Amino acid sequence: MGCTSFIAKRYSAISPCAGLLQKHHWMTAMTPATSVIHSDLDILGGTPVFVGTRVPVKTLLDYLEAGDSLDEFLDHFPSVGRDQAIAALELAKEMLMAYANSAR
Repeated sequence: MGCTSFIAKRYSAISPCAGLLQKHHWMTAMTPATSVIHSDLDILGGTPVFVGTRVPVKTLLDYLEAGDSLDEFLDHFPSVGRDQAIAALELAKEMLMAYANSAR
């Protein structure tokens, strides 16, 4: 199971990395995750999406993985704001750094 999937709630994030649920409370200095990412069973079966949209966060990661630019993603999904996309990437970076640091 990859570390790119996550569900964000309040100021903590739950990461299903290596099959374990880990809670990280380091996000208090960041924008609340709920202003960027939302997960609701009634929206795409609970797939994490950008707040106010039906655009899965994974779609942004898929675009970047394929070599597409952030601007191209934003052009294809105008309901996602640049600030939302950047905040989601910062959240993913922080989660990966916390995961890497916890492995020490």
